[in-house]
Amino acid sequence: MPGSGGRTGVTMSRRDVPQRERDAVPLGRVRLDRFTRAERSIHHVTAVLMLICLATAALLYLPMLSTLVGYREVVKTVHVWCGFALPAPIVLGLVSRAFRADLRRMNRFAPHDWAWLKSSDRRVVRAGRGVFPVGKFNAGQKLNAAFTAGAILIMLGTGEIMTFPGPWGDRWRTGATFVHDWLFLLIAVVTAGHLWEAFRDRGALSGMLTGRVDLDWAARHHAGWADDWQRSSRRAQVRAVDADPDGASAEDGPDFAKRRPDLS
Repeated sequence: MPGSGGRTGVTMSRRDVPQRERDAVPLGRVRLDRFTRAERSIHHVTAVLMLICLATAALLYLPMLSTLVGYREVVKTVHVWCGFALPAPIVLGLVSRAFRADLRRMNRFAPHDWAWLKSSDRRVVRAGRGVFPVGKFNAGQKLNAAFTAGAILIMLGTGEIMTFPGPWGDRWRTGATFVHDWLFLLIAVVTAGHLWEAFRDRGALSGMLTGRVDLDWAARHHAGWADDWQRSSRRAQVRAVDADPDGASAEDGPDFAKRRPDLS
């Protein structure tokens, strides 16, 4: 639900442009690091496993498709193993510091998240900036991540009961089958909505594919996150101005060296 442990949101692609010329560069040419390679890998592997599970579930669930494709035992085996593998990318991804930081962001709901959810037009932009101070993730993305995590755990548990029914009674097996089947339909709907939102937003799609987004896109869709990046960038510039580029102090200059010790 981007190299491992790298910092996100603090890198400019125009670092080689002279400082006096940077202010004239349009915002669209300023690129922010949004997801590290590790985060993108976690997302991509989880997405592939989820899509395989949905496709094989449809083949097993719908008689017309099952008859058309055949090889039911092979389809079932692929479905079971991909289902059991679903949590693996997320668990392994906890090694990444950037991924853990994003999990903490997704686990926090702020007042503006509720306002964003209640709004009838969440994409309102004024003066090139979104009206809601959305952070790195909006409320919809946070809810989708929470639903996906919960769905994976439930599907894993019910799938285990269905795959190894021996230790379980009839009520457990019947209940697990009911929950598994209906949750599959709900996951299919949510996944379709997620893909729809992703493909209609080129900036978001680019961020997940390349790991980087334009500053103007961030300001329109994630204004709070863009503001944090700009504040961090300004602080870095102030530190750079205060520091002597050669690492030498004024007292090391030739004029100071020529002064007599008793002169101030």
